[in-house]
Amino acid sequence: MSTLRIFDTATRSQRDFEPIRPGHASIYLCGATPQAQPHIGHLRSGVAFDILRRWLLAQGYDVALVRNVTDIDDKILTKAAENNRPWWEWVSTYEREFTKAYNLLGVLPPSVEPRATGFVTQMVEYMQRLIDAGFAYPVPAPDGAAGSVYFDVEAWTKAEGSDYGALSGNRVEEMEQGESDNAGKRSPLDFALWKAAKPGEPSWPTPWGRGRPGWHLECSAMSTYYLGSNFDIHCGGLDLQFPHHENEIAQSHAAGDKFANYWMHNHWVTMAGEKMSKSLGNVLSISNMLELVRPVELRYYLGSAHYRSVLEYSESALTEAAAGYRRIEGFVKRFAGVERGDWTPDFEDAMNDDIAVPKALAAIHTTVRAGNKDLAAGDEDAARAKAAQVRGMAHVLGFDPLEWEDGGEASGADAALDALVQAELERRTQARAEKDFATADAVRDRLTAAGITITDTPDGPTWSLTQR
Repeated sequence: MSTLRIFDTATRSQRDFEPIRPGHASIYLCGATPQAQPHIGHLRSGVAFDILRRWLLAQGYDVALVRNVTDIDDKILTKAAENNRPWWEWVSTYEREFTKAYNLLGVLPPSVEPRATGFVTQMVEYMQRLIDAGFAYPVPAPDGAAGSVYFDVEAWTKAEGSDYGALSGNRVEEMEQGESDNAGKRSPLDFALWKAAKPGEPSWPTPWGRGRPGWHLECSAMSTYYLGSNFDIHCGGLDLQFPHHENEIAQSHAAGDKFANYWMHNHWVTMAGEKMSKSLGNVLSISNMLELVRPVELRYYLGSAHYRSVLEYSESALTEAAAGYRRIEGFVKRFAGVERGDWTPDFEDAMNDDIAVPKALAAIHTTVRAGNKDLAAGDEDAARAKAAQVRGMAHVLGFDPLEWEDGGEASGADAALDALVQAELERRTQARAEKDFATADAVRDRLTAAGITITDTPDGPTWSLTQR
């Protein structure tokens, strides 16, 4: 039996996964900053690390996964003000949209989903520890009414055991924190742990004045509150590597916490070679995507590339992925009620190789082809055994066709349509086997007239709507 190996961003190497506590895996995932509708770039992270979690569960681990919500942020405040809405209403509206999108794509709910604004007490304690250690300093406002607190990067870089810049590979003197308000900083390298209150903005009391949390401090406070000062895996998008994750490590280590043992980063979704973002105007919302494919097919697509690889979006790539899922679905649904079986050795090796989903999918499709050959040879028992294996593997990746059907996650109309089309395809396959080409052609023509495109593949026929 192979061992799970994870590519650790901090060491830039694959390492055997050795949990702090045997049989238990603790994971922190940087979640949403709900300022607008979620797009597929946001959801890729949720799907990628849902697959990691499912594989750990399948291996028998007790998994604790914390996925936070950044519910106070410059962008949230700006968007709310532009739309003349209370900030708390604005963020709650889009937090619900993110939750809906996660659920639509079959992402398991986190063990807990803390919001930054609920952890001010823990943040104050964290800042006090850093100030006492000499790695943070408060800066009172000129009127003495409120103040900011900054992390002292230079003090930390001179400290024994400092590793600032190691995660991202950036040279300290070249780092840009990207913070617009530098008032009172000892150095531009320093970053805000706490931001002084501004007129009209929400604020909370601290010993150093009223204000609101700095972005990086939130995650250190929430992750260590739930998972302890040392936990197994910290996950997030590649764009968070610097400054967010680099600064999380700095403040946590400076406070005396060992923090995360492994760092995992998923790559971007791009379109025309550019990272998907609202500023580029190339946002593809989840609702728009679900006009093209079903939720389970979108999940299949978002999880199909290796999590550390760029996923280049195109409509043709999306529909090709949907067709790949339908090949799996069509095979499994020939065996109503088949129980989930064990995965193949190739699938296990792929998943233990840094969650190599493309290789895992290859193992599934190889099993589907072998099952179709069994059916062609009249060996239904062998084909059923392979369908059980396919279910077991698809379950780990979160798209077991029978789970989506029975769990009601696909729409009733989609499920009914698929059942009708599959029956027609079975009739066509049987007619072709009996060399009754007139009947086979009639079935195809009838489906084509109904707006259904049939594609013959080595794994059997698949179908898609000509227009959706």
